[in-house]
Amino acid sequence: MFGKIRYIDDITAVVEINKENMVVPNLMNLHVIFETDDLKLLGEVKKVDEETVHIDLMGQFVGERFIAGTIKKPTLDSKVRIINDDELNILLGKDDDKSIYLGHSAIYPDKNVYIDINQFFSNHASIFGNTGSGKSCSVARIVQNIFLNKQFLAYNANLFIFDAYGEYKNAFKVLDKFNQNYQYKFITSNPVDPGDVQLNIPVFLLTIDDICLLLQADNHHQYTIVERMLKLAKLFSKDDDETKKLKNHLIAKAIMSVLFSNQNAAGKKNDIFTIIADCSTPEFNVNTDIQGIGYTRKFSECFGIDRNGEFGESVLLNEYLLKFIDDELEAKIEVPQDAFYTLDDLERALSFTLIGDGFLGNRIMQDNAVIMKVRLHSLNNSNNRKFFSFKQYITLENYISSLIVNNNKRSQIININLEDVDDNLAKTIVKIFSKMIFDFAKKRRVRAAIPFHLFIEEAHRYVVNDNDHFLLGYNIFERIAKEGRKYGVMLDLVSQRPVEISETVIAQMSNFCILKMTHPRDLDYINKMLPNISGDIIEKLTSLQSGTMVAFGTAFKIPVIVKMDMPDPAPYSSNCDVVFRWKPVQKQ
Repeated sequence: MFGKIRYIDDITAVVEINKENMVVPNLMNLHVIFETDDLKLLGEVKKVDEETVHIDLMGQFVGERFIAGTIKKPTLDSKVRIINDDELNILLGKDDDKSIYLGHSAIYPDKNVYIDINQFFSNHASIFGNTGSGKSCSVARIVQNIFLNKQFLAYNANLFIFDAYGEYKNAFKVLDKFNQNYQYKFITSNPVDPGDVQLNIPVFLLTIDDICLLLQADNHHQYTIVERMLKLAKLFSKDDDETKKLKNHLIAKAIMSVLFSNQNAAGKKNDIFTIIADCSTPEFNVNTDIQGIGYTRKFSECFGIDRNGEFGESVLLNEYLLKFIDDELEAKIEVPQDAFYTLDDLERALSFTLIGDGFLGNRIMQDNAVIMKVRLHSLNNSNNRKFFSFKQYITLENYISSLIVNNNKRSQIININLEDVDDNLAKTIVKIFSKMIFDFAKKRRVRAAIPFHLFIEEAHRYVVNDNDHFLLGYNIFERIAKEGRKYGVMLDLVSQRPVEISETVIAQMSNFCILKMTHPRDLDYINKMLPNISGDIIEKLTSLQSGTMVAFGTAFKIPVIVKMDMPDPAPYSSNCDVVFRWKPVQKQ
């Protein structure tokens, strides 16, 4: 079939076609071997004309191993032949207890492609493709293949799927039919079926950074406000004599600050009654009795303005306030680490924050505080409140465990459905869950003892360049991309617009499964971001059939074109059947 080698450059060999022998009808993309007594090199046919074939060099076989790279070149007298089955099996993987089936080879129809479980699932991966290219079906099939593997029981798998459109429920709801040891859990913003679990995040487990994301804080003044609010929420959670004294101290200090301000009496009265309206206690409200010598006044009665423009009961008021002021009190109270509080409690803590030193009378702080107060109040009085309505305290460890447990059994797939959540809140929820899981994994005594996989659908909506770096100093997805593998937290991004995903995250991806892509910006982005990808692969991406992908990375010996099987069951990702829906309903 092949004649002599005409010439060899850095990456290509041009070989004559031996017309005296039968020629394989289609040589394009077939793999060939350049062989001498002590060397066996791999190439792929890239161009065929009447006289010659152009073969790109790809690497070297050493025994049962394949080493990618073109350091060694064939000699001009090398024997050239089509790759044999044994060599193909080395390239395409083998069926054993350390691998899973991926799909059929599109070049060699009678060959299957297998991927090493560790090489693929201990690294970050991306699945990209246009709408309609088969992304959701490919993701569903890859995950199903894990649990269909008869040689391997993935009982301790933790696959979190952040589902933007509720597509995957149908694909995994019968997971226990694959094996009775497997369980699927559907956590959703809108429970419908009996087995659905309401999405619920403990607000008391949220860190300062989480609350800043939740309230869309965008500057460091707001960060300071949130930091103070959370501290007070934790302190007030104790609801003992010390915290009651602290509340009264804060109110008394704030009122005293107003009394000694440069405002006129009317302005002072207005500010003081605003403080009491927002932050009241039995000792400080409009009906509180204040005892003088031989008489009693209601708190509200102490603010009558005399002819000199002063409060008539200023002496009585000052004496009463001084009883509650203790500047060393807050430092004496230990902030509890297991505090339980709700969104209502956060609102109250924010009110006390705004009357504290450094906030009251500070125009910049007050302006920023009003923004945070409105956002928190809006969240607390919206339908989204139900996503943060835990009834009792739970530790982070127990909360993560509760996400995995379903009907007293361990779940391997945890599908978090966000289809009824607006984009901004959905992004925040995905970040919060990701950070919780990452923080949980980092605290394990044995590093990476509990692996987690975070499948993020519509990743271009969530894994983006946000304001996080400016405000928090990091982006959680970038942190996981850079540090997650050593703690056992892996990202699996699914997107139709890779150009909109954070460059830092893309650069940390180790494996890629790319279906048909045609947008020039996305193709150029992939080409620039991935130094090992060739122009030939980019060219292939534009002409792939639906359900066919180019797969490459650390889990693949060479880039392979894979025809995926349809998942069974399939996800809810197909187009609307317009013809069927347009027809009138037939009466029985």
